[in-house]
Amino acid sequence: MPVNLSPPLPDSLHPVAGVRLGVAEAGIRKANRKDVTLVELAAGSRVAGVFTTNRFCAAPVQVCKAHLAEGGGIRALVVNTGIANAGTGELGLANARQTCESVAALLGTDATAVLPFSTGVILEHLPMDRLTAGLPAAQRNLRADGWFDAAHAIMTTDTIAKAVSRKVEIGGVAVTLTGMSKGAGMIKPNMATMLGFLATDAAISQSLLDGLVKEAAGLSFNAITIDGDTSTNDSFILIATGCAANAEITDAASADYKVLRSAVIELSIELAQAIVRDGEGATKFMTLAIQGGASREECRKVGYAIGHSPLVKTAFFASDPNLGRILAAIGYAGIDDLDVSKIRVWLAAGSEEVLVAEAGGRAASYVEEAGARVMKSSEITVRVDLARGDAAVTMWTCDFSYDYVKINADYRS
Repeated sequence: MPVNLSPPLPDSLHPVAGVRLGVAEAGIRKANRKDVTLVELAAGSRVAGVFTTNRFCAAPVQVCKAHLAEGGGIRALVVNTGIANAGTGELGLANARQTCESVAALLGTDATAVLPFSTGVILEHLPMDRLTAGLPAAQRNLRADGWFDAAHAIMTTDTIAKAVSRKVEIGGVAVTLTGMSKGAGMIKPNMATMLGFLATDAAISQSLLDGLVKEAAGLSFNAITIDGDTSTNDSFILIATGCAANAEITDAASADYKVLRSAVIELSIELAQAIVRDGEGATKFMTLAIQGGASREECRKVGYAIGHSPLVKTAFFASDPNLGRILAAIGYAGIDDLDVSKIRVWLAAGSEEVLVAEAGGRAASYVEEAGARVMKSSEITVRVDLARGDAAVTMWTCDFSYDYVKINADYRS
C-alpha cells in the first residue's frame, strides 16, 4: 500500500481550458485495461519538456525532443502503457513516428505537432495494429474532465493513480492547474521511469515556460529516488494553453510569474512525492534534508548516495538503527575534500528529532532506543549538515521491502 497517499477524487481534478483527454483499451500488453491516453490541446498552446538523461533513451523521447525543437506548436500528446518502446532501434523510431502520424490524421494536424510517450517493458516493440486501432476510441472519449481516467490509464506498476489540481488568481483572472504523474520503480531521475504532465490555462511566454519546466523538475522529479535506476522513458511536460485570458506573462520578475511559478513547483513536488509514496513495496516515506553544502550539486550527491543505498533503505524497512550505513553513504558520495569531523546527522519523526552523529562518530547524547523509535514511523526525515557552506537541498526516497524484490522479479510475468 502507498505510504500516506490517497487516490484522487474525480471532482477534485479541475478541467483546464484548452485541454481534453480521452482513454481507451487497446490491449498493448494486457487485455481489458485502459492503456492508451490521448490529450488534445487548443491551438496556440505552449509546451515545454524535460527528459531522461539515459543514453539509451526511448524512441518516443527522441521523437518528442525532435518535435519540440521544430517549434511549430504542439496540438496533442499520446501515451501508451505496457511497452516502453525503448531499446527498439530504427523500428522503434518508426513506430513512434507512425503513432504521431495516426494521431495527426485523426485530429487534422501535423505529425510534428504530436508528442508520443510510452512506458512499460523495455526491449519489446509496440503492437502497432492494436495501438492504432485503439486511437479512434480515445478520440471519441475526449473530454475536458478526463483527468481522472487518464491518471489511471497511464499507470504501470503503480498501485494508485496520482493527480493534483489547484486554482490561483493571476492579474485578477482565475487560473487553473491540473497534473498527473505515474511511476513506482526504476526511479532515480534525471529523470526516472516516470511520466509527469502538468497543464495550466495561463498565458505565459515560451521562454519563461522553458525555464520553468526545468526549475520545477529540478526541485521535484529530479529530487526523488526509489531504487537508483535511471530509466529510458522519463518525461515531464508543462503545458500552458493561454485560454484563461490573463495578460501574457513575459517577465520573470513580475508578481504574476511568481504566483504561477509557485503553483507549478508546489504541484510538481506533490506529483513527485506521490511517486515515492507509491514506490514499489514502500512502507516508509523519507525526506532527505541536506544542508551546509558548498554547492547544491554536492548536497544532491549526498542525498542520492543516502537515498538509493540498499543498505540504508533495508535498515529503514526493518526499523533497525544501523545508522553507520548513512555515514558510509555520505563518505562515498564523491566529495573528495569532505571533513567528516564536522558532519552532523539527525533523524526526525513528528516533533521528535534525534542527533545521531557528530565529530566523526556517534553523538554522545545518542541512544539506540531513540533511533529505533523514530525509525518505526512511516514518515521520517534524515537531516545532514555538511558544515561546508550555505547550500541546501531537499530530496525524497522510500525504503526497500521484500515486496520490491517480488514486484521486479515478476515484472514481465
